[in-house]
Amino acid sequence: MHPGERRRAAVWARRRAAKQVAAAVRSGRLSADGAFDRLLPVELRDVSSLYWTPLPVVRRVVAWLRDAQVRTVVDVGSGAGKFCVAGALLSRCRFVGLEHRASLVAAARELAATLEVTDRVTFLHGPVGATPMPSGEAYYLFNPFGEYAIDADRFAEPDITFTPEGHNADIAAVTALLSIAPVGTLVVTYNGFGGRFPPGYLEVDVVRGLPGTLRLWRRVDPEEGRLLPRPH
Repeated sequence: MHPGERRRAAVWARRRAAKQVAAAVRSGRLSADGAFDRLLPVELRDVSSLYWTPLPVVRRVVAWLRDAQVRTVVDVGSGAGKFCVAGALLSRCRFVGLEHRASLVAAARELAATLEVTDRVTFLHGPVGATPMPSGEAYYLFNPFGEYAIDADRFAEPDITFTPEGHNADIAAVTALLSIAPVGTLVVTYNGFGGRFPPGYLEVDVVRGLPGTLRLWRRVDPEEGRLLPRPH
Protein backbone atom coordinates (compact mmCIF):
# COMPACT_ATOMS: atom_id res chain seq x y z
CA MET A 1 0.00 0.00 0.00
CA HIS A 2 1.26 3.48 -0.85
CA PRO A 3 2.29 5.60 2.20
CA GLY A 4 -0.44 8.12 1.42
CA GLU A 5 -3.04 5.38 1.29
CA ARG A 6 -1.80 3.99 4.61
CA ARG A 7 -2.16 7.39 6.22
CA ARG A 8 -5.70 7.80 4.88
CA ALA A 9 -6.60 4.31 6.06
CA ALA A 10 -5.23 5.11 9.51
CA VAL A 11 -7.28 8.31 9.66
CA TRP A 12 -10.48 6.49 8.72
CA ALA A 13 -9.76 3.73 11.22
CA ARG A 14 -9.32 6.31 14.00
CA ARG A 15 -12.55 8.04 13.02
CA ARG A 16 -14.44 4.75 13.15
CA ALA A 17 -12.91 3.97 16.54
CA ALA A 18 -13.88 7.42 17.82
CA LYS A 19 -17.51 6.95 16.76
CA GLN A 20 -17.59 3.58 18.49
CA VAL A 21 -16.10 5.08 21.65
CA ALA A 22 -18.60 7.95 21.66
CA ALA A 23 -21.46 5.46 21.34
CA ALA A 24 -20.04 3.29 24.13
CA VAL A 25 -19.65 6.28 26.46
CA ARG A 26 -23.18 7.52 25.82
CA SER A 27 -24.70 4.07 26.29
CA GLY A 28 -22.84 3.48 29.57
CA ARG A 29 -21.21 0.22 28.49
CA LEU A 30 -18.87 -1.31 31.08
CA SER A 31 -16.13 -1.56 28.43
CA ALA A 32 -16.30 2.17 27.62
CA ASP A 33 -13.43 3.20 29.93
CA GLY A 34 -10.94 0.90 28.23
CA ALA A 35 -12.16 1.85 24.76
CA PHE A 36 -11.92 5.56 25.60
CA ASP A 37 -8.38 5.22 26.96
CA ARG A 38 -7.21 3.55 23.75
CA LEU A 39 -7.64 6.90 22.02
CA LEU A 40 -4.87 8.31 24.26
CA PRO A 41 -1.14 7.97 23.60
CA VAL A 42 0.20 4.76 25.13
CA GLU A 43 2.14 6.50 27.91
CA LEU A 44 -1.03 8.33 29.01
CA ARG A 45 -3.28 5.33 28.53
CA ASP A 46 -1.16 3.22 30.87
CA VAL A 47 -1.66 5.59 33.82
CA SER A 48 -5.36 6.30 33.28
CA SER A 49 -6.44 4.48 36.44
CA LEU A 50 -4.17 6.75 38.50
CA TYR A 51 -4.55 10.15 36.88
CA TRP A 52 -7.63 10.44 34.63
CA THR A 53 -11.25 10.52 35.77
CA PRO A 54 -13.11 7.19 35.41
CA LEU A 55 -16.24 7.35 33.26
CA PRO A 56 -18.62 6.37 36.13
CA VAL A 57 -17.39 9.49 37.94
CA VAL A 58 -17.96 11.65 34.85
CA ARG A 59 -21.47 10.25 34.55
CA ARG A 60 -22.30 11.07 38.18
CA VAL A 61 -20.90 14.60 37.84
CA VAL A 62 -22.88 15.18 34.65
CA ALA A 63 -26.06 14.14 36.49
CA TRP A 64 -25.34 16.77 39.15
CA LEU A 65 -24.63 19.40 36.50
CA ARG A 66 -27.84 18.55 34.68
CA ASP A 67 -29.91 18.80 37.87
CA ALA A 68 -28.39 22.22 38.60
CA GLN A 69 -28.78 23.38 34.97
CA VAL A 70 -25.08 24.21 34.77
CA ARG A 71 -23.84 25.38 31.37
CA THR A 72 -20.11 26.04 31.91
CA VAL A 73 -17.59 23.86 33.77
CA VAL A 74 -13.92 24.55 34.50
CA ASP A 75 -11.59 21.60 35.15
CA VAL A 76 -8.54 22.75 37.13
CA GLY A 77 -5.64 20.44 36.30
CA SER A 78 -7.34 18.87 33.28
CA GLY A 79 -4.47 16.51 32.39
CA ALA A 80 -5.11 14.47 29.25
CA GLY A 81 -8.62 15.89 28.93
CA LYS A 82 -10.65 12.80 29.74
CA PHE A 83 -13.12 14.48 32.11
CA CYS A 84 -13.86 17.43 29.80
CA VAL A 85 -14.18 15.37 26.63
CA ALA A 86 -16.29 12.63 28.21
CA GLY A 87 -18.41 15.26 29.93
CA ALA A 88 -19.07 16.92 26.58
CA LEU A 89 -20.15 13.57 25.11
CA LEU A 90 -22.63 13.10 27.96
CA SER A 91 -24.04 16.63 28.22
CA ARG A 92 -24.54 19.94 26.46
CA CYS A 93 -22.24 21.77 28.88
CA ARG A 94 -19.26 23.80 27.75
CA PHE A 95 -15.99 22.63 29.35
CA VAL A 96 -12.73 24.53 29.85
CA GLY A 97 -9.65 22.67 31.07
CA LEU A 98 -6.61 24.38 32.60
CA GLU A 99 -3.34 22.42 32.56
CA HIS A 100 0.26 23.57 33.03
CA ARG A 101 2.02 20.77 31.10
CA ALA A 102 2.14 21.51 27.40
CA SER A 103 2.40 17.83 26.42
CA LEU A 104 -0.87 17.04 28.21
CA VAL A 105 -2.61 20.07 26.71
CA ALA A 106 -1.61 18.88 23.24
CA ALA A 107 -2.90 15.36 23.96
CA ALA A 108 -6.17 16.75 25.35
CA ARG A 109 -6.74 18.96 22.31
CA GLU A 110 -6.14 16.02 20.00
CA LEU A 111 -8.58 13.90 22.02
CA ALA A 112 -11.28 16.59 21.76
CA ALA A 113 -10.73 16.84 18.01
CA THR A 114 -10.85 13.06 17.57
CA LEU A 115 -14.19 12.84 19.39
CA GLU A 116 -15.47 15.97 17.62
CA VAL A 117 -16.32 18.06 20.69
CA THR A 118 -14.07 21.07 20.05
CA ASP A 119 -17.16 23.27 19.73
CA ARG A 120 -17.73 22.86 23.48
CA VAL A 121 -14.33 21.87 24.88
CA THR A 122 -11.32 24.19 25.23
CA PHE A 123 -7.95 23.55 26.87
CA LEU A 124 -5.77 26.34 28.21
CA HIS A 125 -2.06 26.00 28.93
CA GLY A 126 -0.64 27.59 32.05
CA PRO A 127 -0.15 27.27 35.81
CA VAL A 128 -2.86 28.05 38.32
CA GLY A 129 -2.47 31.54 39.69
CA ALA A 130 -0.29 32.80 36.83
CA THR A 131 -2.95 32.19 34.17
CA PRO A 132 -6.23 34.12 34.00
CA MET A 133 -8.75 31.69 35.41
CA PRO A 134 -11.81 31.19 33.22
CA SER A 135 -15.08 31.67 35.04
CA GLY A 136 -17.57 28.85 35.31
CA GLU A 137 -20.82 27.98 36.98
CA ALA A 138 -19.08 24.84 38.26
CA TYR A 139 -15.48 23.80 38.95
CA TYR A 140 -14.06 20.29 38.91
CA LEU A 141 -11.02 19.34 41.00
CA PHE A 142 -9.58 15.83 40.81
CA ASN A 143 -6.85 16.28 43.39
CA PRO A 144 -5.06 18.45 40.79
CA PHE A 145 -1.88 18.92 42.80
CA GLY A 146 -1.42 15.30 43.86
CA GLU A 147 1.39 15.08 41.30
CA TYR A 148 3.67 16.62 43.92
CA ALA A 149 3.46 13.37 45.85
CA ILE A 150 2.70 10.78 43.15
CA ASP A 151 5.12 9.90 40.34
CA ALA A 152 5.75 13.51 39.30
CA ASP A 153 8.73 12.55 37.15
CA ARG A 154 6.55 10.61 34.72
CA PHE A 155 5.28 13.84 33.17
CA ALA A 156 8.38 15.92 33.74
CA GLU A 157 8.92 18.91 31.47
CA PRO A 158 12.06 21.08 31.40
CA ASP A 159 10.28 24.30 32.38
CA ILE A 160 8.26 22.82 35.26
CA THR A 161 9.77 22.28 38.70
CA PHE A 162 7.74 20.90 41.60
CA THR A 163 8.50 22.37 45.01
CA PRO A 164 6.64 22.56 48.34
CA GLU A 165 6.43 26.31 47.84
CA GLY A 166 4.85 25.85 44.42
CA HIS A 167 2.42 23.31 45.81
CA ASN A 168 1.32 25.71 48.53
CA ALA A 169 0.98 28.52 46.00
CA ASP A 170 -1.26 26.40 43.78
CA ILE A 171 -3.51 25.47 46.70
CA ALA A 172 -3.68 29.12 47.72
CA ALA A 173 -4.61 30.15 44.16
CA VAL A 174 -7.52 27.70 44.04
CA THR A 175 -8.66 28.73 47.51
CA ALA A 176 -8.58 32.39 46.42
CA LEU A 177 -10.62 31.53 43.33
CA LEU A 178 -13.25 29.77 45.45
CA SER A 179 -13.29 32.71 47.87
CA ILE A 180 -14.50 35.13 45.19
CA ALA A 181 -16.84 32.77 43.35
CA PRO A 182 -20.45 34.01 43.36
CA VAL A 183 -23.20 32.47 45.45
CA GLY A 184 -24.59 29.43 43.66
CA THR A 185 -21.25 28.27 42.28
CA LEU A 186 -20.85 24.49 42.35
CA VAL A 187 -17.56 22.72 43.06
CA VAL A 188 -17.03 19.01 42.51
CA THR A 189 -14.03 17.35 44.16
CA TYR A 190 -12.83 13.85 43.43
CA ASN A 191 -10.43 12.70 46.16
CA GLY A 192 -10.22 16.29 47.37
CA PHE A 193 -8.13 19.17 46.08
CA GLY A 194 -5.42 19.34 48.73
CA GLY A 195 -6.73 22.33 50.65
CA ARG A 196 -9.61 23.54 52.79
CA PHE A 197 -12.72 25.19 51.43
CA PRO A 198 -13.12 28.85 52.36
CA PRO A 199 -16.18 29.85 54.41
CA GLY A 200 -19.49 29.79 52.59
CA TYR A 201 -19.37 26.32 51.02
CA LEU A 202 -21.69 23.49 51.97
CA GLU A 203 -21.34 19.85 51.00
CA VAL A 204 -24.66 18.93 49.41
CA ASP A 205 -23.93 15.41 48.13
CA VAL A 206 -21.28 12.70 48.35
CA VAL A 207 -20.69 9.41 46.54
CA ARG A 208 -18.10 6.95 47.81
CA GLY A 209 -16.48 3.92 46.23
CA LEU A 210 -16.04 5.13 42.64
CA PRO A 211 -13.36 3.95 43.73
CA GLY A 212 -12.51 7.36 45.19
CA THR A 213 -14.82 9.83 46.96
CA LEU A 214 -16.80 12.32 44.91
CA ARG A 215 -18.25 15.37 46.65
CA LEU A 216 -20.53 18.17 45.49
CA TRP A 217 -20.22 21.58 47.14
CA ARG A 218 -22.24 24.75 46.69
CA ARG A 219 -21.48 28.34 47.61
CA VAL A 220 -24.32 29.74 49.69
CA ASP A 221 -25.19 33.12 51.15
CA PRO A 222 -24.76 33.65 54.92
CA GLU A 223 -28.48 33.37 55.68
CA GLU A 224 -28.77 30.04 53.87
CA GLY A 225 -25.57 28.82 55.50
CA ARG A 226 -27.05 29.28 58.97
CA LEU A 227 -29.99 27.06 58.09
CA LEU A 228 -28.04 24.13 56.57
CA PRO A 229 -25.62 21.63 58.11
CA ARG A 230 -21.96 22.55 58.15
CA PRO A 231 -19.72 20.76 55.62
CA HIS A 232 -17.52 17.94 56.90
